[in-house]
Amino acid sequence: MPGRLTPFLRTAAIFIGLAFAFTWFGVYDTGGSFALRLLMWLITMAVGGAAAIWAIPAVFERHLADQPAPRRIAAAAALIALPVTVSLVIFFLALGGHFSPTGLAIQYLYVYAVCLVMVTGGVVVAQARRAPPLGAAEASDARATFLERLPVKYRAAALWAISSEDHYLRIHTSKGEELILMRLADAMRELAGAGGLQAHRSWWVALDGVADTRREGGKLFLVLKSGKEAPVSRTFLSAVKDANLA
Repeated sequence: MPGRLTPFLRTAAIFIGLAFAFTWFGVYDTGGSFALRLLMWLITMAVGGAAAIWAIPAVFERHLADQPAPRRIAAAAALIALPVTVSLVIFFLALGGHFSPTGLAIQYLYVYAVCLVMVTGGVVVAQARRAPPLGAAEASDARATFLERLPVKYRAAALWAISSEDHYLRIHTSKGEELILMRLADAMRELAGAGGLQAHRSWWVALDGVADTRREGGKLFLVLKSGKEAPVSRTFLSAVKDANLA
């Protein structure tokens, strides 16, 4: 099964299960038939999932990538809660309910609290799956030392990958990309024990820089948090699998 499909199906199963649970226990007591209430929650969960697909990368990997985790979690939950609240309000009004401005604000806070719990849980699970090996402090130091080769704006960035282009290396970070004159072999020597691995003769990838995987024509690609894709050659496929990246 393609790398993208498995987490999608897992997430969809969770949302469908929550929709059935909310319907069964009569959350919000909206009235209407079981089928109608189930439809309401399925659509609401789908809206929340779609919002999360956009909000999580936007907050965690682009606009607030260098902010503390609690701030990123709060921002992502706030964004996801907006369309979810709108979806619920539309259903409530369609079922004959009504909202005052105060009630609308309270409804948003309820939804925000639920989103906050779910985003926090997702972050905890993601960190557990991408848990750094022992010696994480040394790995961080090695990356920080390597990033000193780049302009000042990259010094506090997260190092996601390195790719070779002729005599240059393209450094992929949370703050963008930069070219430096260096051999990949020398870079990997400096980054030994820095929580990464070689995935291809021209690619080194940080374990926590991988957001997903993709297969095409039997070939495996590691999808970085920036959206760029690092190919995995047969030579390094076993190492990638041992690192639980495929």
